[in-house]
Amino acid sequence: MEADTLEDQLLLHAQEVLMLLSVTVARSKASSGWTPLHLASYFGHRDVVEELLKTGADANVQNDMGDTPLHKAAYTGRKEIVLLLLRYDACSNIINGTAQIPKDVTEDDEIITMLEAAERRETRRREEKLLEAAREGDISTVSKLLSGKGAPDIHCRDSVGNTPLHCAAYRGQKQCILKLLKSGASPSIKNNNGIYLIFEHHLFGVQKIEGPLWKSSRFLGWRSHWVVIEDGTLSWYHRQCFDDAVHYFKVPSKTDSIATRKSLYLHIQVDGCFGTGYRHSHPHYFNPLPYLTAFLLFILLSHRACLPAPMFSRNDVSIWSILKKCIGMELSKIAMPVIFNEPLSFLQRLTEYMEHTSLIHQANATTDSIERMKCVAAFAVSAVASQWERTGKPFNPLLGETYELIRDDLGFRWVSEQVSHHPPVSAFQAEGLKEDFVFHGSICPKLKFWGKSIEAEPKGLITLELPKYNEAYTWTNPTCCVHNIIVGQLWIEQYGNVEVLNHKTGERCSMTFKPCGLFGKELHKVEGYILDKSKKKLCAIYGKWTECLYTVDSATFDAHKKTDRKNSEEKKGNKQSSVDEEPEEMPPPEAETVQVIPGSELIWKITPRPDNSAKFYAFSTFAMHLNELEKSMEGVIPPTDSRLRPDIRAMENGDIDLASAEKKRLEEKQRMSRKNRNKSTDEWKTRWFQQGPNPHNKAQDWLYLKGYWDRNYSHLPDIY
Repeated sequence: MEADTLEDQLLLHAQEVLMLLSVTVARSKASSGWTPLHLASYFGHRDVVEELLKTGADANVQNDMGDTPLHKAAYTGRKEIVLLLLRYDACSNIINGTAQIPKDVTEDDEIITMLEAAERRETRRREEKLLEAAREGDISTVSKLLSGKGAPDIHCRDSVGNTPLHCAAYRGQKQCILKLLKSGASPSIKNNNGIYLIFEHHLFGVQKIEGPLWKSSRFLGWRSHWVVIEDGTLSWYHRQCFDDAVHYFKVPSKTDSIATRKSLYLHIQVDGCFGTGYRHSHPHYFNPLPYLTAFLLFILLSHRACLPAPMFSRNDVSIWSILKKCIGMELSKIAMPVIFNEPLSFLQRLTEYMEHTSLIHQANATTDSIERMKCVAAFAVSAVASQWERTGKPFNPLLGETYELIRDDLGFRWVSEQVSHHPPVSAFQAEGLKEDFVFHGSICPKLKFWGKSIEAEPKGLITLELPKYNEAYTWTNPTCCVHNIIVGQLWIEQYGNVEVLNHKTGERCSMTFKPCGLFGKELHKVEGYILDKSKKKLCAIYGKWTECLYTVDSATFDAHKKTDRKNSEEKKGNKQSSVDEEPEEMPPPEAETVQVIPGSELIWKITPRPDNSAKFYAFSTFAMHLNELEKSMEGVIPPTDSRLRPDIRAMENGDIDLASAEKKRLEEKQRMSRKNRNKSTDEWKTRWFQQGPNPHNKAQDWLYLKGYWDRNYSHLPDIY
């Protein structure tokens, strides 16, 4: 009996040891983030590597430099360990902090051959997963594969040459087809049997589409045709055959010339189809795929143009009754009625920085550092342009809340997280889909009420990196102020100095967002210079952050300023003058927009807002779709995404009572979670960002940890 008891104790201890190993072996790290698996792989301890892998160690864990155990084994030439790691699904495509995959760090030809073979096998395995998911209509798996690291070729083929789009179409997987088309799949690819993808009419619920379309030919130029899309076939006709209209023809008298009568007779012959239902017996058929593809992509990739419900009137609610006790106080800790919000989280509002991503692409396209600085400076100005007339307050993000956005048309993907609640800090990172830029930063908005205005100071550093030129630019945003809080029409201005610094060349762009002044003559104006590292003026930049930005020779700009009396008379030096002398009504804008100086070059112009913008919180077209929840996102985005917040969704749908109730419930839930953490001494841990020095100027910042796009969200808390 005693022996049995001893054996039971030994078994129990062994189980505890195994459990502890399975929990800690993959998480325990030494200095520089090295795990036991890193160390064993580096020093060639094969038996230890195998035991660690059997215990559940992550074969793809990365240290602080981004190296995996496979990097270390390849670097030290450990062939057996390389094979062992590959057997346990070690990824051969992971990029480390120096932009190298495992095969780039070794000079051993055998190891390079093994890793290349593993790359091919891994690529093919991902392609087979994509093809199978397309056949089954598994949108979640398709989205994860296409948005994750090492995404498979969207035009990969199976044994008979079918692409994922073919596979989805043959099975009638409508939603999967939409997702593939949005991700860039081309329907004009043939399989091995020479068959194109055919869009059946029942697949999209469209029986027939017809209308006029212009077509260009080499010799005749552009000509109008009547086209009919039916059963996946596009037919071209010279004219419409029947339009359900009654036509009357005037018969010419005998006094008309023979030529006139003959011309009209021929015209009636040609157009007789309008009255008789005549159809050309041999319509001109041709390959419709390019036209059909463009038509379908136009429909499928279009985002919504309005919100489900218009905004509520705020005229019957007095904000003074709420703010009169808060003069000079920090407003981030004060609960505001939901009526003063707009149906977006602050994380979504930050995403509007990316509306003019084309400026980053322009910067990447030029080899001149000064031209790049012009584009980056314009991008910094355009980032605040969305605030024009936006007097609604975005919802405060909950701790742990996230937001992602992928825009294939603009070439970027974005992820952000609320990393701190008191003080509120939002961290974000955007990446070019072609890995051509990285845009990241953190914002801690400081809101203060000054009696007649609310001032928002967005403390935090913003960084743009262009790997092609090994350049990094940093800057901070200007201060935003909302006027006439008590009485009068609300209006917004931006003021303060913004300096965009190129850390590689030392060049900088120093800009001043001018305060309005007493008579509003400086309203929305931005002026500044691009300087070299010795602070010599290279060119001037001027414009309005609400409209456009120009660049001109600095001497020409200085001469223009001296002769422009209007600019010199009403120049104010600091924000206090704006606060002390602000008018009660919104200052009238100048009759003309920006006065263009001869010889100027336009570098940015704001995208016009839609006609219905005033009904929907003054949203731009870009902002309209930020909270759009597409069916393909279900099961893909994390449960912490802002799109899933019930209070924002209720407000967007026009249910103000439900929005208010949900807002209170979420705030109370967040308070209870904080109390429970304080009782248990558990500290909140961010998921996707960590605090640390900015790599370019060593200022305190929040840096992306990687891993978000792997789509593993099982460890995230329930915050809604």
